[in-house]
Amino acid sequence: MTKYSIAILLMNIFGCLTCFSQVAPDCINATPICKNTPVNAGTNGYGVDDFNGASVSGCIEASVTIETNSAWYRFRVGKSGQLGFNIGYDSNEDWDFALYKTNDCDDLGEPVRCDFFDNSDGSSYIGIGEDPTGADNIQYKDWLEVTANEDYYLLINNYSNNNSGFSIQFSGNIFIEFPNTALDCDIIDNLLGPPISACDTETVILDATTFAALKYEWYLDIGTGYQRIPNENEPQLSVAVSGMYRVLVLRPSGNNLISETQVAYVPSPVTYPVSDETVCFDGTAINLRQKDAEALENQSPFEFSVTYHASLEEAINSRNALPKEYIPTMPSETIYVRTTSIENGTCFDASESFEINSVELPTLDFDTNIFMCGESPVVTIGEELSDSNFTYEWSSGETTSSITVAKEGVYTLSVSNKQGALKCITIRSVAVIFSTPPVITDIRIAYEDDLSNVVKVFLEEQGNFEYQLDDEIPQNSSIFNDLFPGEHTITVNDLDGCAADFVEIVVIGFPKFFTPNADGVNDKWQVSGLLVLDNPIVRIYDRYGKFLHQLNKSSTGWDGSFKGTLLPESDYWFKLSYTNSQGQSMNAAYVNNHFTLKR
Repeated sequence: MTKYSIAILLMNIFGCLTCFSQVAPDCINATPICKNTPVNAGTNGYGVDDFNGASVSGCIEASVTIETNSAWYRFRVGKSGQLGFNIGYDSNEDWDFALYKTNDCDDLGEPVRCDFFDNSDGSSYIGIGEDPTGADNIQYKDWLEVTANEDYYLLINNYSNNNSGFSIQFSGNIFIEFPNTALDCDIIDNLLGPPISACDTETVILDATTFAALKYEWYLDIGTGYQRIPNENEPQLSVAVSGMYRVLVLRPSGNNLISETQVAYVPSPVTYPVSDETVCFDGTAINLRQKDAEALENQSPFEFSVTYHASLEEAINSRNALPKEYIPTMPSETIYVRTTSIENGTCFDASESFEINSVELPTLDFDTNIFMCGESPVVTIGEELSDSNFTYEWSSGETTSSITVAKEGVYTLSVSNKQGALKCITIRSVAVIFSTPPVITDIRIAYEDDLSNVVKVFLEEQGNFEYQLDDEIPQNSSIFNDLFPGEHTITVNDLDGCAADFVEIVVIGFPKFFTPNADGVNDKWQVSGLLVLDNPIVRIYDRYGKFLHQLNKSSTGWDGSFKGTLLPESDYWFKLSYTNSQGQSMNAAYVNNHFTLKR
């Protein structure tokens, strides 16, 4: 037979398909579907109330009845994995759906997915998974993870006064990996098999071969009723036009068979040439949506979707589509374009590709914080090595890759690489900060008693410093508590890298007072910690500086007398000298304290 004009289909697909569309208004008569489902003509009322007067089913609510203009489908999953579907319709209409996981219309339960939005956004699709146009559509629900042999019932409901029809297209990984067996066709008890959706470049063969057939008569309905197809009497029919097909199988004794099925052809897309892109290789995303119009040219984005892939194999198999906000990962990339029919995902064209050429930008890795030290600081900032392919410009006006500065401030370097009309710029700023090295001016050691002491460090100026005792972990505080007797080194480090200062101190222990009254308690004044020092000597003075007594490691203490005469109650002072770790005789600079003699 000759191929009917596709124009006939387009003129009649929404206006005339109602007379043969396979739509069941009741769950019990739900239309079984598998593989791809053709365009359907919509809904017109409902038969029985499948919800027994209930006003709520999942997210679907109604003041009177849940069903308004309903269509019921059923399907059985043939493979395990990710499943979704797209329900396409006129954006001026309001359609809803509910999907039930069950094999019994009398036990629907709650829907596993449903949508009840009013379509105020003017969407053209509802469904499960992702809107095929790539839009962020609130009327799409999460992908469904299914297991083989699960049964589902799908309710599609029209809440609009208008009814331009709808289409169903299944999606998900199982339809990519198993396009012919993702849904189990065994649920369809029909000689001609399930409805067929095909690309307009394909030829569909309907096979009615059966036993004891005397003759085959083929009929076609494209919206005006079934008409006999002349000269078609074989078991198989080559189909090239959308419509409802019927076969009459004449058998002996009048035991004839009649079977019908629907065939819907979908226009195959064409991918038009897409121009190459030259971009800055700086992590900026390319908006691939802007390339869609080139790929589609005069084709409608509501009929065809465009995806982009890193390889031809992924484009052909519709795998790993690149994000529409794509960041190039290599200086040069080939991007493969796939244009796909939204109604039938098996109709596609992946014949085109384009190049993304990225303009190189320098890697600026100099320090962003530089600290200047000293009274007349000068520092060099920026890139040590320049590249003749790039143009350099500092915020201070210089045009070299590095500059020398002597003032605090923020300096910004802009590096440009110009390729034709495209100019790619990398910017990096460096803060130059003046920092003063620490200078220790004093150490004060306060003795609370024989065991407790507080050591405080005083500096010429405050800054970003840390304080360290010997080899211990540095601290932010300038105060140290309860140091062990002996030699210690206190270091103050500039955290901005401007040198350090340190001092050596000696910590000892001594009582704040003693009572030489021969009662056996505090009768002598003694300094603890001398055993850890080398050649320690403690000299005791009165308030006028008169030398009174001297202690060393072997001394048992001072009894408060001078040349056999008991001294009066008063405050007395002492000094400590010792030999340091370098063999030098030292006076303990920060040990010059006093104690009290009480009678």
